[in-house]
Amino acid sequence: MATHKSAEKRSRQNVVKRLRNTSVKSSVKTRIKSVLNAVEEKDNAASATALAVAIPAINKAASKGVFHKKTASRKISRLTKKVNSLKG
Repeated sequence: MATHKSAEKRSRQNVVKRLRNTSVKSSVKTRIKSVLNAVEEKDNAASATALAVAIPAINKAASKGVFHKKTASRKISRLTKKVNSLKG
């Protein structure tokens, strides 16, 4: 356990940030799953709308520091690739 005043504050901040990060990660995973389910069902319209919801969520998580910028880019790229495979 932290003994210095600054270390105690840092510990409290870490708890809050961890809770926020897990919440954001969970919501992003849910949105990604909705895209993947639509792709699996080969529903072109549903997958496109789910992708349009998922991309801003992933970008926002990256801007807040929950995901690294390149991780977010990779996730978006792979999802877009799967959605576009339905069209062709």
